[in-house]
Amino acid sequence: MKLLRCALPFFVFATSLTLAQVKAVPLGVRQADQTEAQTEKNVPPPVARQTHLDVAKLSHDADELARIAQTIPSDVSSMEKGLLPKDMIEKLREIEKLSKQLRRQLNP
Repeated sequence: MKLLRCALPFFVFATSLTLAQVKAVPLGVRQADQTEAQTEKNVPPPVARQTHLDVAKLSHDADELARIAQTIPSDVSSMEKGLLPKDMIEKLREIEKLSKQLRRQLNP
């Protein structure tokens, strides 16, 4: 009983110190938190993208890319002889276009 009388004032004192240390949150901060929470509720969840690969198109584009790329070494050897094949630049553009399409299809 004596222990309870000694411990009770200490407990009340410790509780009052703890409550005194709690800082009041400014009204503007509270309103900002409420607005942020409300905004998060209004934002719809992200839409999951369906990744459907068209394997036939991928295969066709890859085959076309390989076919065009095989012609480039012979065009370069023609350049060593001083001849610039007139469609070489167009072939390189087509290679670039096909590679970008393949990359987009594989990594949406």
